[in-house]
Amino acid sequence: MDVSEPASISYGIASRYAQAVFEISRDSGKLGDLDASVATLAEAIQVSEDLRDMIASPVYSREAQTKAIAAVAEKLGLVPELASTLGLMAQKRRLFTVPQLVQRLGELLAEARGEVTADVTSATPLTAEQADKLAAALAESIGKTVKLNTTVDESLIAGLVVKVGSRMVDTSIRSKLNALQNVMKEVG
Repeated sequence: MDVSEPASISYGIASRYAQAVFEISRDSGKLGDLDASVATLAEAIQVSEDLRDMIASPVYSREAQTKAIAAVAEKLGLVPELASTLGLMAQKRRLFTVPQLVQRLGELLAEARGEVTADVTSATPLTAEQADKLAAALAESIGKTVKLNTTVDESLIAGLVVKVGSRMVDTSIRSKLNALQNVMKEVG
């Protein structure tokens, strides 16, 4: 079995729910409210180990998950469209896909705003000026507003790895050293 298969199945399940929530919110003119709710839910998932455990664990009963997610949605003040979708996902035992739901909703909302997200990995943290210049250069190249999702990986030694959609540019020293090593292996 392909290792990516479970992740793509979860993403596929979550995408259908996300598309429905997005379309309902768009048709009712509440994309801004949905955007705020998605950000709130994403932050809650990131900071609460108990929430992550509850949505991922098969140990909790369907009823317990349904009650818990309803309480979480109420406490976070999520828009009704998202809250009811989470309730439906709990009833169908699909809460394990909530992180992918949040990801897909973020993508749909960014697309509606004309934004794309660029994943940028650098050897050292980017300064605000560097991030702004990179976002501007990418925006000029792509023709859309670019939001940067930055991470640091010291093993790159220097340089950047930039991924936008299916395109990737790797200017890291690590990749250049790996390429040189491969060339040397071919010669020897």
